[in-house]
Parts: sequence; structure tokens; C-alpha cells
Amino acid sequence: MGVQSWTFVIVGATFLLYIVVAIWARAGSTQEFYIAGGGVSPLANGMATAADWMSAASYLSMAGLIAFMGYGGSQYLMGWTGGYVLLALLLAPYLRKFGKFTVPDFIGERYYSRQARLVAVICALFVSFTYVVGQMKGVGVAFARFLEVPFSTGIFIGIGIVFFYAVVGGMKGITYTQVAQYCVLIFAFTVPAIFISLQMVGHPIPQIGMGGTMQDGTYLLDKLNQISVDLGFEKYTEAGMNNRINVFFITAALMFGTAGLPHVIVRFFTVPKVKDARISAGYALFFIAILYTTAPAVAAFARTNLIQTVDNQPYAEMPTWFKKWETAELILFDDKNSDGRIQYVADASINELRIDRDIMVLANPEIADLPAWVIALVVAGGLAAALSTAAGLLLVIATSISHDLMKKYLKPEISERNELIAARVAIAVAVVAAGLAGINPPGFVAEVVALAFGLAASSFFPAIILGIFDRRMNREGAVSGMIIGILFTATYIWYFKPQLGGPGTPEGYWFGISPEGIGTLGMLINAAISLVVSRLTPHPPAEVQAIVEDIRIPRGAANAKAH
Repeated sequence: MGVQSWTFVIVGATFLLYIVVAIWARAGSTQEFYIAGGGVSPLANGMATAADWMSAASYLSMAGLIAFMGYGGSQYLMGWTGGYVLLALLLAPYLRKFGKFTVPDFIGERYYSRQARLVAVICALFVSFTYVVGQMKGVGVAFARFLEVPFSTGIFIGIGIVFFYAVVGGMKGITYTQVAQYCVLIFAFTVPAIFISLQMVGHPIPQIGMGGTMQDGTYLLDKLNQISVDLGFEKYTEAGMNNRINVFFITAALMFGTAGLPHVIVRFFTVPKVKDARISAGYALFFIAILYTTAPAVAAFARTNLIQTVDNQPYAEMPTWFKKWETAELILFDDKNSDGRIQYVADASINELRIDRDIMVLANPEIADLPAWVIALVVAGGLAAALSTAAGLLLVIATSISHDLMKKYLKPEISERNELIAARVAIAVAVVAAGLAGINPPGFVAEVVALAFGLAASSFFPAIILGIFDRRMNREGAVSGMIIGILFTATYIWYFKPQLGGPGTPEGYWFGISPEGIGTLGMLINAAISLVVSRLTPHPPAEVQAIVEDIRIPRGAANAKAH
């Protein structure tokens, strides 16, 4: 069978599996819709968390960014991995013990204020919507290649799929669907990497193969450095580190943004106990590491194969994969000198090839001429990654509106049935809006996701961390910090992102900090304002201070100390 036939078979089989699981595990109550009834095992929750965490940005875009950015792309690896460790060890167990399964719920109760809850709801919607726009872009890329249709058509198809199983299943359905999606995406990511590692350096472990020797006796990375320099690019192993301040700020924004992401935090409430939350965090980190340690190797393989395949080659002799990505409008060839050959060089004035970085993982097995079933498997994995995270994010949007806004703020008397209806309507509206925005996103998938992380860092992280570890932090400090932090970050992003209509240019960046990294500065501003304002205003109530002390003390510790 050809690639198209294999793709229909494998993608169809995986989608059937997801739909069956979603229907089997569909939510029948608000408790199941929001936190899967709190009865998921740590192992299953670890796999679901990994799938929720490893979005289209991790699966489709991260290796593509590293392939084009070189060493500088490691900021995404370090930021996202470090952020998950920070979340799992420093925040998740305490939030789980506090007992509020949404960030707005935690902030509303910890800061004893309906206004604080409202601000948190607005921030959660802002962060989650930005994040889901990136996922919908990834869905569009995968469907465009799978069905060989324009990118915008792929987006509309993705809207329908996400809508179905997110609305039907709620958190319970999504959790078990994500377990299946993790199995699909990790198999789909590692199998082609093993094939290509064997093909290029003769070693089956990609992480080791990246430093291996090619058939001509040269090290793979030395070869990649040389062909990059020959085309006018920086050395692959040195590229992207010219502005170390920006690298630091992006890495920090991704780390601290991770710790404020509502859709990841809520996963720690789907297990029965605090101990299970810690165990599932460990499982998730292991499952995440499999993909994150493989991605740099995939990036190096893809970049090497791409350059050797396209540079100075006759356009008429380009392989089938090249033409199909052109059909999807994600590769563009402009024959500037009319010689019929492709010039792929660093000089933008003469470069004739534009490649969307988000296609590199999907195109990699085709460029390497792997078997058709492997190519189809990668497409299925890309869809699994994008859809799993999109569903989790849409659920956050739904809970923010139905539970935190309506139930806790606007209509406390709303029935459970009507609350569920409101949640599902919110998902429907959000998925359509995100899909439309994903047609023209403000960057590549990983860049859009990085913006969401910056917004999360600048709004939620100080309020959460200070809410756990600072008894003196009060509602006035938290609310003022969140408002100023997210407004500063959102304004900076808008101003310096031309896709959003802002008038700024990179030459005007503050201290060279890009929009993807400005969330770190927004977070510092938030924290400073929160601390100052809280010290100039009244103490929190005594019962709130007692709760803060209690959530940091392991159960039974007080009794043990007394004896």
C-alpha cells in the first residue's frame, strides 16, 4: 500500500480507538466531567499527563525549531522539562492538598475574594485560548498532509474531531483517551527516529546516534556544521546563542509558565490521594523524557537530510513529499534566478525556499525514504499529540466558564445538569474560535505555545507560589500583581508581534527580550507588586493563614511532633 492508504488505515484505526474510549468513559456528572471522579490510577494519570503535556509544540514543532535554530533551540527543551519538574515537586502536591481543582478556585479561596477568582478566570481563559490556538495550528498541519488538502481545510476538519470527543467525554473521557494517545504518539515519534538513526549512523538508539559517525567517516554533527556553514548559516552546534539574555528569559518563561498552566495542574486532582499525585508526577516525567531526549536527534537527522535533499537540486526532480507539502501550502519555492534549481541559503535576498518549521517531524521520514507505514504512523502521532492537549485546554476553558464563573460567581444556584450544558457549550464556542485563530497564528506552533507560557508565568505563578509559601500574601497583593503582570506581558506581545497588528519591530525589544521570553519579566513585575502591596495592606484573615500553614505540613506530622 502507498502512503495515503496506510495513513487512512492507521489514522482511522487510532481515531476509532479514541472515539470508543471517549464514549466508554464519558462523564455522567460534574465530578467526572471536571476531575474524572478522582479515581484514576497513578500510572494511567502519568501517561495522560504526559500526553496532555506533550502537545503539538513538543511533538511537531520543537524538533522543527531545533532543526532550524540549532543549539539555541535547546531553550525549549530546558524550559519545558525544567518547568514540569518545578510543577511536580514544588506546586502540585500542595495544590492537591488544598483541594481546589482549578486555578481560579484555588485563587478565589486562598485570597478570600470573588474579585480574585474573576481575575483568575479571565487569565485562565486568556492563557488557555492562546495555547489551544497553537494546537489547532498543529492539527491543521497534520490533517493537511494526511488528506493532502490546504492547511485551512485541515484546520476545519480538526475542529470537528476535537469538538466531538472533548464535548462528549469531559475529563474522564479525555483522561483515558489521552492514555491511548500517549501510546500512539510515543511509538510514532521513536520508531522513525530509530529507523533514521540506523540509516544514517548505524546505531539504533537515536540519542546516541546523534553523536555517531556517518558512512563517510565524519561525525554527524560535524557534517551538519559544515554543510550549514557552506550555505551561509551558523554552525548548527553554535547557532542561536548570540543573545544569551533572551535565551535565559525564554527558558525561564517556559519553566515558570509551566507551573501556572491550569490544564496540567488539574491532572493532579484526578487521582485519589496526594501520594498518588506525587507518584503520577514521577511516571509522567519518565514518559515525557522519552520524547524530549529523542527530539534533538530527530532535529539533527531532519536538518541534515533536508539540506542534502533540496539544496541546488532541480525543482522538476523533487520527490513526491516535496510536492505534497507544496499542495498543503507549507513549502514555497520561488525561482528567483529562473534556473529551475533550488537555492536554499541563509541570504534571504537570494534564498528560494520557504519551509514551515512545523512540518519537519512529519516530513522527516519521507525525506529519509522510510516505509509508507512509518510515514503514516508519524501523522497519527502528530494528531494524537495535538488533539490530546487541545482537549485538555478546552476543558480548562469549559470549567473556567461553567464552574468558576457561573457556579461560583454569577449563578450559584445553577443545577448540575445546566452546569454540564454550559461547560459543553463553552467548549463548542472555544474550539471554533481557536480553529479560526489557528488559520493565521502569531508564529510557529512552539512559538505560539511559548506565548501562552509567558502569559501563565506573568499572571498565575507568583499568585500560586506566594499563596502556598507566604502567609502574609493577601488578596490586594495577588489581584494587583496578576492584573499588572498579564497586562504588561500581553501588551508587549501585541506590540512586537506583527501577526497581531502591533507596530513594533525586533530592533525595539527591551534588552533584546523577544515576546516569547517577556513573560519572565512580567512574572518578576507581578511578584514585586504583589509583595509590596501585600505589605502595605491588611493581613489575610487568621483562618487563611492557618490553611497556608496546614497545606505545607504532611498529614500526621503534627501528631508525630506532639509525641
